[in-house]
Amino acid sequence: MPRVKKSDQPPPQTANYETFINRVTEAYPNLSDRFQQVARFITQNPNIVAMKSINALAEECGAHPSILVRFAQHFGFAGFKQLQVVFQSRLSTAAPGYRERISALDVDLEKNKRKGNLGFLHDLVVRDIATLQGLLNATSEESLAKAARALKNANTIFIAGQLRSEPIAKFLRYVLSMLQCRVILLDPAGGLAPEMAQVMNKNDVLVAIAFRHYAKEVVSIADVAAHNATPIVAITDSQLSPLAKNASVLFTIPEDEYSFSRSLAAPMCLTQAIAVALAALLQEDKDGSPQIPTVTGNQRRKP
Repeated sequence: MPRVKKSDQPPPQTANYETFINRVTEAYPNLSDRFQQVARFITQNPNIVAMKSINALAEECGAHPSILVRFAQHFGFAGFKQLQVVFQSRLSTAAPGYRERISALDVDLEKNKRKGNLGFLHDLVVRDIATLQGLLNATSEESLAKAARALKNANTIFIAGQLRSEPIAKFLRYVLSMLQCRVILLDPAGGLAPEMAQVMNKNDVLVAIAFRHYAKEVVSIADVAAHNATPIVAITDSQLSPLAKNASVLFTIPEDEYSFSRSLAAPMCLTQAIAVALAALLQEDKDGSPQIPTVTGNQRRKP
């Protein structure tokens, strides 16, 4: 009987992207440190994994290419190339046109390196378009509705977001306050955020927001919420995020790594969608729409 080459082997049952990611998430605590490093990278950068060579990915991941190969084989693939096909299939179905936009952008920027700041803006805009498309395809009606119900039913809504996530947390506090919800922003002023979080209970809800490289205090607050049986709505970048393990509702927004600036367009858009979903629920219990007082609004009401 002829010997079957590894390259000719059929892909394992984990060849579906969602199934593969779920399996990696379940196996993650028992993986070696190197494999955990690879797992974090590929779940947080699925678009990059689909498009770049193994050598380029190894450099970005900080691991030798052989580690990527062994990681793929650990999950039943013949090699990394076969695993990469899973990510490429996801990209072609979840974000049509992404590959073409990125390729066109790379060519454009190569031709116009002297355009400086405008070239960087072009880069950010195209990547935001791709990330927003991914957000649209990855977010379900059920998740938005569940998050809105959790916020509506909570006695108090606690919000934790620091470092890059702080603007998102503050914006969410603003819109929820305008909806007349009881909101507490767990900011680091005075270093009391972990102590403030201790009062959370099962009748409250915590919205925890964190992306690489996760703010330690936000992760700590999420752990307090889990200990107190407080429901958690988590906005993060992957299923391997430290916020994911105890989340009642999990929203993931994988993003490309930037050397300095990483856009907030997608998480801000998601935050707005959650607020609108909540407003729709509150509208069922009230007459009229929520009113936000403004100077121009007051002027319009004058005779």
